[in-house]
Amino acid sequence: MLEDLIAERRKKLERLKEEGRDAYPAKIKRTHEIKSVRESFSTFEKNSAKITVVGRARGLRVQGALMFVDLEDGSGKIQLVVKKENVKGFELLQSTIDIGDFLECTGTAYKTKRGEESIEAKDLKIISKSLRPLPSSWHGLEDPETRLRKRYLDLIMDPEQRTLFTKKAQFWNTMRTYLIENGFLEVETPVLESVPGGAEAEPFTTHHNALDTDFYLRISLEIALKKLVVAGFEKVFEIGRIFRNEGIDAEHLQDYTQMEFYWSYEDYNGLMKFVEDMYKKTIKAVTGSLTTEWDGKKINWGKKWKKIEYYEIFKEKVGLDLESATESKLKEKARSSGIKIEKGMGRGRLIDVLFKKFVRPHLVEPAFLINPPVDIEPLAKRLESHKDRVERFQVVACRTELGKGFSELNDPIDQRERFEEQMRLRDAGDSEAQRLDEDFLEAMEYGMPPTAGFGVSERLFAILMNKPIRETVFFPPMRPKKSE
Repeated sequence: MLEDLIAERRKKLERLKEEGRDAYPAKIKRTHEIKSVRESFSTFEKNSAKITVVGRARGLRVQGALMFVDLEDGSGKIQLVVKKENVKGFELLQSTIDIGDFLECTGTAYKTKRGEESIEAKDLKIISKSLRPLPSSWHGLEDPETRLRKRYLDLIMDPEQRTLFTKKAQFWNTMRTYLIENGFLEVETPVLESVPGGAEAEPFTTHHNALDTDFYLRISLEIALKKLVVAGFEKVFEIGRIFRNEGIDAEHLQDYTQMEFYWSYEDYNGLMKFVEDMYKKTIKAVTGSLTTEWDGKKINWGKKWKKIEYYEIFKEKVGLDLESATESKLKEKARSSGIKIEKGMGRGRLIDVLFKKFVRPHLVEPAFLINPPVDIEPLAKRLESHKDRVERFQVVACRTELGKGFSELNDPIDQRERFEEQMRLRDAGDSEAQRLDEDFLEAMEYGMPPTAGFGVSERLFAILMNKPIRETVFFPPMRPKKSE
């Protein structure tokens, strides 16, 4: 059936060619977007001004010597009224235009007898002949996998999907504007790294032919940005792609966009105030409100965010006091809770998996989770009053992490010791433990000012939209489709 429809459209293309019509011209003319015609329709109608619009045919109705075409461009939709007596080559157009074709129409503003704002065509031509029929306008693409695999069709058929991605652009642009207005410099750093760092994640590898060297795709923006802080850039940020070779679920992708910024001479206390304000401005700009819906619940981002002490809530929900809990006690709790003990799991990893199982499900309203154990954060400065803890916070809401910031560790000796501990964990089998980065340590030894740093990924946008993250990216990675 589909093959027959494609064959029929190819025949129409051949007929256009035989009649000397170019179905794919390079040059088109357009005087107005459809939205502007709609907004000033009465003026156009009064002046009988010639208008040229372009777009895709989304509806087609033929009534003898009359055609009605619903034309859509990126700004809106309008009806074309095509009369045989007004348009040269009417019969050819009538027999060759299909829904999905791109058209150029020149005409005048015109109201039908039913009062519908339209354009009465004086000239009409096909400017891109579609060879495949669009999905049904009534049912669209119902299969979730097909919607993701053929996202371009999903976007054609569902205007709400196009609106979603317009909001996503606004999401990043609001953050970008906020940072620039507060004196931050936007920079770009390499995607290819010889040592992946700044996060605990499994990297992708690639080979650089000209250098005959293997590289890693970055798992974070952190290390390169910190080097710029060492170099004297006091406020820097980057919005860029990072890559983590990990599992797929509603919150995780393998390549995604993240924003990180670094702020010299500030600590995590000032950072929390700044981040809360940035989030509220961004959420308001994107959703129009400071209350959003997630998983059937109303999430109030507008109230003052409370601070939750990591040690206190861990003790409350897990039943272990991290000031005294040994690694063996943590393992015992994990096993009794049905958590699989992976090879190389150290104290930090055990704390993290217990936290995710017992604590995170209770973190629904926006808050700052502060002062976790040093075991789980090798890049943050120690808390002065408790050297076993670090000056770190996570923005938590909707049972997940939605951003992380800390007073950056700038003591190169302490940093080396923590990297060495991470390497011991790697040697024991923890593939996500961080690597020792001699180049970064050397940069730190030249002196790095007290600095606060923060990062947030597009997971936040997915939560605001109440959607799995795969549905909020244009083309998520998919397993190649098996041939029939």
